Amino acid sequence: MSSQPLIVSIPTPPSSPVLYYSPPSPTLCKSLKVIFATSWINVLLIFVPLGYIAFELKWNTTWVFVLNFLAIIPLAILFEFAAESVSLRVGRVTGCLLNTTFSNTIESIVFIVALKEGQIRIVQASILGSIISNLLLVLGMRFIAGEIYHRGQSFNVTAAQTALSSMSLACISLIIPAAFISFVSSVENSDIISNDDEKYKKILNLSHGTAIILLITYILYLLFHLKTHTHFYQAEEENENDEQPQLTLIVSLLLLAVVTVSVSFSADYLADSIEGIVESHELNKTFVGLILIPNIKKISEQIALFVSPLLVILGWIIGQQMTLFFHTFETIILFASVMMTYYLIQGGETHWLKGAIFLATYVIIALATYFYPN
Repeated sequence: MSSQPLIVSIPTPPSSPVLYYSPPSPTLCKSLKVIFATSWINVLLIFVPLGYIAFELKWNTTWVFVLNFLAIIPLAILFEFAAESVSLRVGRVTGCLLNTTFSNTIESIVFIVALKEGQIRIVQASILGSIISNLLLVLGMRFIAGEIYHRGQSFNVTAAQTALSSMSLACISLIIPAAFISFVSSVENSDIISNDDEKYKKILNLSHGTAIILLITYILYLLFHLKTHTHFYQAEEENENDEQPQLTLIVSLLLLAVVTVSVSFSADYLADSIEGIVESHELNKTFVGLILIPNIKKISEQIALFVSPLLVILGWIIGQQMTLFFHTFETIILFASVMMTYYLIQGGETHWLKGAIFLATYVIIALATYFYPN
């Protein structure tokens, strides 16, 4: 009798279910705690009521300017935090659109208030200063900070050059009106331009047309970023997808509303005190707009293609003659900043020396602007 192999059936235990960790949903109490603990800069919130008091009690314009300047800094951070919490609750495309919209809100409020007050020179200088700060100051600090923690960083050259190409278009839109005025003035042997001058009216029409073209280009840029070439920005978006909202939706929306109203008042008081601080401290409006105001908050990358033409269109609507005409000194600064940035990002690698060069260039521009005559 042939022996049969002994086969023993051993029951296998059922496979253990895979458990995924889901962070607890934020509660009202936790949301309120997170709001005040989100950044140490929130200690500056004390300047919000102080700024209001300084304006209402007719304090010195220097105090009004400084207090409201400091007040907007923590408000901008809180707004960005609440906006991010709202964006994380929607889809990728909608979230990116909301982030883009919200990221421009604080600057837009400050600029719109100044435009309404007739501070066109401040608005123009602030637009230019925002672009330069984003190109030189912010990028330089990022390069140096990145080198401290991660030596030899790299980035997507194509995405960076695409963003810089958009910035170059904005640069061209500011250079052309200056070149136009320079050429017309040389033909007519006149350098003086008044608001009633025929040349100024042509510049105004040119600015309106350019603003519409820039807004259309901005829509195309969003289409490129969010729809047709998302792979260029995939690594950045994957990092953002790991984040979870820390505020409830109701708290986020209420915080956005409260901060927006607060910034509107602070910006109004800030704009109202500019004339006084310029006269009392012998500063020029170019320095205030180009250097001081853009550094209230982290600069949005969409300032050149979105906020700038939007302000021109808004000025058109409310009767403020906002143009894209800048003085030769300012257009040269912008052109040099764009060219330097384009040169230093070649190769797709960063190091601390590039960051130092960016910062040195920004400081030189700040010094030149400080001594620039009114």
